[in-house]
Amino acid sequence: MVVYVDLVFLLNLLMDAAILLVTGWVRGVPVRWLRIALAAAIGAAYVVLMFVPPFASIFTLGVKFGLSLLMVWVAFGFNSLQSFINAVAAFYGVSFAAAGGMFGIYYLLQSRNEVWNGIWLMRTGGQGYGIRVGLIFLAVTFALALFLYKGVLNGRKRREQILNHLADVIVHIGGQEKRCRGLIDTGNHLYDPLTRTPVMVMEASLWQEDFPPSWLEKIKSAEVDKLIAGIGEEQCVWQDRLRLIPYRGVNRGTQFMLALKPDHIRIEQAGRSYESFKVLIGLDGGRLVSDGAYQAIIHPSLVEQATELKSQEA
Repeated sequence: MVVYVDLVFLLNLLMDAAILLVTGWVRGVPVRWLRIALAAAIGAAYVVLMFVPPFASIFTLGVKFGLSLLMVWVAFGFNSLQSFINAVAAFYGVSFAAAGGMFGIYYLLQSRNEVWNGIWLMRTGGQGYGIRVGLIFLAVTFALALFLYKGVLNGRKRREQILNHLADVIVHIGGQEKRCRGLIDTGNHLYDPLTRTPVMVMEASLWQEDFPPSWLEKIKSAEVDKLIAGIGEEQCVWQDRLRLIPYRGVNRGTQFMLALKPDHIRIEQAGRSYESFKVLIGLDGGRLVSDGAYQAIIHPSLVEQATELKSQEA
């Protein structure tokens, strides 16, 4: 069997560097390329020693674990014991995720006959599995596994950030209540240009029992100006509460949003309750988020400048 040691070294160098980079990303620590390259070179050199007979005795669990500690220390340094332990844990987590992803992709692509041909029996009667992969396949599946792992973590972090900014919204209007979940969006700066009243955007579908079906269709198709022009043809119980809010869309063109003037709203988050009387409810014809995690976008001033009910009761 011919072994190209240079290719083995290069492949392990790239794989170790990728694992260390993802580890740094998971930990949220700054990455220094020179330290990453040096740590990856240590790991790759250790693999190459496997082909040198005098060094066969160093391939033990203790040496492997000690080498991983050395790699993490070279790559990220030692600021504190807790930080170092967390870095080692993240390093092993990324390594196991990448290895599991590689094996998962490998068996996903295998046919039934290929799997059977790779099974062999041991003397004890147990089964073993042989795996034959090329360097290109190994590199591609490794990169894909790390990409999937990073994507999953990205999605989880985004989800956690959204959950931290969610609140319950209760809209009081004409003796009725409308409840939904809302996202406090610090980037939302939509105001009524005449009265400087903040606008909280809600899905129009929450109001389908209160508006004629044709109105909802016009809101979905962004034909709010036509709807206002036709007021009187179809009656709405809150016709005198309607407002037309101009805003600049993604294409930088001026568009209009239909809005309601409620009596007041209440926002509840993390045991706190805020009440505001100066607010408009803008109606959006689509879904604000595909998974339905929230149905309203809360203007930040409704929390920052609103009256906190608990402080009043105290």
